[in-house]
Amino acid sequence: MATYLNRTLSMVTGNGNASMYETAALIDPNARTLQNNATDVSPLQIFVRAKKKINDIFVEINDYVVETTGFIEELPAATEIVDKAEAEQFKSYVLKVRGIREVLARDNMKVAFFGRTSNGKSSVINAMLRDKILPSGIGHTTNCFCQVEGIDGQEAYLVKEGSDEKLNVTSVKQLANALCQEKLCESSLVRIYWPRERCSLLRDDVVFVDSPGVDVSPNLDDWIDNHCLNADVFVLVLNAESTMTLAEKSFFHEVSTRLSKPNIFVLNNRWDASASEPEFQESVKAQHQERCIDFLVKELKVASPKEAEERVFFVSARETLQARLKEQEGLPPIAGALADGFQNRYFEFQDFERKFEECISKSAVRTKFEQHSSRGKNIASDMRMMLDSIYERANVLRNQKLEQKKRLTDRIANTETSLMQVTREMKMKIHTMVEEVEQKVAKALNEEIWRLNVLVDEFNLPFHTDPLVLNVYKKEINAHVENGLGSNLRARLSTALAMNVETAQREMTGRMTALLPSEKMSAQQHQVVVRTQPFEMLYTLNCQNLCADFQEDLEFRFSWGIRALIARFNGKIRAGNRKAITHHRQNSNMNMSQVLSPTSPMCLMPENELITNEQLSVISKVAIASIGSQGTLGLVVAGLMLKTIGWRVIVGAGVIYGSVYLYERLSWTNTAKERNFKNQYVEHATRKLKLIVDLTSANCSHQVQQELSSTFARLCRVVDTASTEMNEELKQIESSLGVIETNQKQIKLLKNKANYIMNELEIFDSNYIKAN
Repeated sequence: MATYLNRTLSMVTGNGNASMYETAALIDPNARTLQNNATDVSPLQIFVRAKKKINDIFVEINDYVVETTGFIEELPAATEIVDKAEAEQFKSYVLKVRGIREVLARDNMKVAFFGRTSNGKSSVINAMLRDKILPSGIGHTTNCFCQVEGIDGQEAYLVKEGSDEKLNVTSVKQLANALCQEKLCESSLVRIYWPRERCSLLRDDVVFVDSPGVDVSPNLDDWIDNHCLNADVFVLVLNAESTMTLAEKSFFHEVSTRLSKPNIFVLNNRWDASASEPEFQESVKAQHQERCIDFLVKELKVASPKEAEERVFFVSARETLQARLKEQEGLPPIAGALADGFQNRYFEFQDFERKFEECISKSAVRTKFEQHSSRGKNIASDMRMMLDSIYERANVLRNQKLEQKKRLTDRIANTETSLMQVTREMKMKIHTMVEEVEQKVAKALNEEIWRLNVLVDEFNLPFHTDPLVLNVYKKEINAHVENGLGSNLRARLSTALAMNVETAQREMTGRMTALLPSEKMSAQQHQVVVRTQPFEMLYTLNCQNLCADFQEDLEFRFSWGIRALIARFNGKIRAGNRKAITHHRQNSNMNMSQVLSPTSPMCLMPENELITNEQLSVISKVAIASIGSQGTLGLVVAGLMLKTIGWRVIVGAGVIYGSVYLYERLSWTNTAKERNFKNQYVEHATRKLKLIVDLTSANCSHQVQQELSSTFARLCRVVDTASTEMNEELKQIESSLGVIETNQKQIKLLKNKANYIMNELEIFDSNYIKAN
């Protein structure tokens, strides 16, 4: 077809040196638009856009991984929702993403040129770069690997392997030339950095790798390992004047075993030599093409016959380079023609470049970015799965905290309600016990006071009326009475009271500790509640002070004397009046006005004071004076008595009266005095002790009340402490719940970000990888 178009163009214009697009434009004016579009839109832009897109995505992935790792590290260890292995895994993703970004920043479309010496590999690269960058010439020229890549800026430079020194780009003609005195190893690499503005291919991230001839070194494995594993396209440059050699086949056989279906283009260079023998041109071309297709399809098995047919080209790199240099000088490309048929060879080279660009763009997008996209999705998926697991554990922990909160809230509410109820019951119980103790102590003390004479009779200290001895005797008997009463009261009451108090304390303890959680009732709290010593009642009688005003009367008193008789008579009247008053008060039918009437016997004199002591003394003195008087009245009375009774009776009565007096007077010994003293003391102490019965019983009941109240107060403090601890625990649980819920929200957000990243990568795969 190209030959036909060329011939048509020659017949129409008489010029056989037009380009394919120029030739097509003569036949179809719309072809000019095709040429412009083909020039403006390069397939390499797909790689450029894909690289920018995946770099942007990995910037987001990097931010996401850093954010997630920071969040995981900030999670409190107390939550226990992230184990150490997961935290380390998140940290490893930061390094992985960082490494991928570094690779992506360096990723470009790499094309490696291989072939025998002097096949024109460097010339092909120079033609594609539209400038004489790499050394070329007759024979073995390139003695090391030369990599040409684009840089921003205007100055070109080169860097030797293992060095950071920037050398002048002109040095490449000496360093990479086999004729140079400075010999470099065949597998060493010289990097040539060329301004992107000078070449559209470099601007689109294409990197060219030139190599020494495959026939100059046996170290092909090193070449493959060092320079071929990351290549997207291989270009086998053959010499069209000869056939493919075993060295070239061996090299690519090795490449195909190390790489899965490498993209290989075959350039039959120096095809301009075929113009000298036009009669054999087509047959030679068919022969070369058949061998190349068989090599790709049958030997390497890297392409189908149709694909292989589109990857074999016949070009002249030197002719194309000269044509493009002429174009830069403003001359037509035809000025660089070396032989007839230039237009076909030029078109063939352009067709190679177009298909090369399409192939390398698709291959680079797939080989460079598919793996990164897959790794990005795996990272996002793994992180999302771990976040799902962390979220589930956080949810389990949240449910546990909610259950703890509910139980604790119910427990606090029940404790408050039960505490109020127990407090009311315990106050009532304490009040009842206090009243019972007061009654029991009062009853027991009254009974002991009634039996006070027995206790006093048991006092055996020698008695003497001497004032000094008597004062000591009084102190001792006071102490004896106080100790005896205290001992008797303790014997009668203390054991029972102590048991009742202890029983009440145990009941309080049981009721109050039932309000506490089992884990809150520690040994220290038991020590606070339980007393180390049993309760003991203290009976404070203080007889020394009570009986301090006791004044004994140890003078002799004749029991049948006038004073004694009058006192005895007065006592009987007083007792009778008491019975009458009691009887009238108990008689509900009696009119109160009659009882209180001035003529009533009860109103004749005071109830307790019918004849006072002063009156009795006066009466007795008057009677004695009257009897012993020498006056007329005494004689009259004596005469009447003698006349009425008789002197014998009077004398006998006097003798008996005197005998009784004498007997009593003689019987008034120290023992009688002691007995009289004790009787007087018992009467006085009884009267005084009865005055403090209510006070003593109230004091004892107050002791019980204080003991029980203090026990209950300690128990209340224990319950309050436990309630405070439970409230603090509730606050901690609520705080933990807030933290967990906040973390769950953040985890959800991070999961959504992971889904977003995976979706972005899926879109990237659909737009750039699967579409190719």
